[in-house]
Amino acid sequence: MVSVLDSTLREGEQTPGVYFDKHIKLAIANLLDEVGVDIIEAGHPMVTTEIKEAVESIAKKGYKAIVGAHSRSLKSDVDLALECGVGFIGIFYCVSEERLSNVFKKDLPSAIQQITDVINYAKTQKPNILIRYTPEDTVRSQFENVVTAASAAVEAGADIISVADTTGYMVPGTSRSMYDYVSRLKDELNKKGLNPKIAVHCHNDRGFALANALDAYRAGAEIIDASVLGLGERAGIVDLAELLVVLTADFGESKWNLLKLNELYHLVSKHSGVPIPANYPIMGANAFTHCAGVHTHAASINPMHYESLSPDLVGRERHFALDHMSGIASLRYALKLIGENELDDELQADVLKEVKSVGQRGRTVDLTELKHIVDSCKHNKTFKQMSK
Repeated sequence: MVSVLDSTLREGEQTPGVYFDKHIKLAIANLLDEVGVDIIEAGHPMVTTEIKEAVESIAKKGYKAIVGAHSRSLKSDVDLALECGVGFIGIFYCVSEERLSNVFKKDLPSAIQQITDVINYAKTQKPNILIRYTPEDTVRSQFENVVTAASAAVEAGADIISVADTTGYMVPGTSRSMYDYVSRLKDELNKKGLNPKIAVHCHNDRGFALANALDAYRAGAEIIDASVLGLGERAGIVDLAELLVVLTADFGESKWNLLKLNELYHLVSKHSGVPIPANYPIMGANAFTHCAGVHTHAASINPMHYESLSPDLVGRERHFALDHMSGIASLRYALKLIGENELDDELQADVLKEVKSVGQRGRTVDLTELKHIVDSCKHNKTFKQMSK
């Protein structure tokens, strides 16, 4: 069964302009634990004192989820993470020849020595700590370097190797397939008698983060990183709600409390300042709203004519929007909802005409306004009859 690591509080704060106050971080972590994510990546304690205090507060909450911290391959970073009382440390260091030579001025053996020394140190300080090693920008690094570094990391005590698509480079169904990459990496490690859990961290630069994560899942990855609203560097990472709903509805991984997602998303949206787009899958205002006349007519009879997911899955409701696209069937359905199902055909036509007029001004008509339109049309009809 796959595990999900939520990185809203770490990767999410790498979204430009996003920062969560400590009490909001705790509230987000509370909801993440209620949703049932397996690992809450609470932050990078070395970044600021406030982040360290927040990580420590979350780690001491006693969640069912494992609370983790981010760490460079430095003992000082590990010390701060351990001081926070976390049960998971994510250690990263690149193995790309270009970056090693141009940025770090190191060769691969020196980099691997630094990685393994830090992992050994962390395990010595706290033997039961879960260690994830990430070769930064994994998929664009030389594969042989990734295998060599990952093997050394596991032998030093790493429990998890994360495949990072740091720039959203992978494309399903091509030579840059995440399915192929994860399969190949697992095979190479298995040949060496090494069986770490494989995690994936997929960025969304090309819009393929979720598709790549699912490719990795199909290839046997055991951990998938995600965040609320897909928050993260540039175009962000895998969206948590989309991931959990697809794993539940399409892959039978039914272990999460999806009914808490709506509360979680509105909390994160409010305090990140990032609105939930109306057309966003699962959590957007229009995700379960039917508009066009043909759609609303069919959906009012059987929603599955124009839905492949039920809003009940995430505790939301189905809506029928009235605007310039509406037809008489959708109007009649809405009239029934407000107790106005006895209008004659002429009045219904008048009401529909007014609804379409409002829609052409770029608005939708909700049930409250529909009631006002009905009252107005009734009044106009009465006035015309009295004027004859």
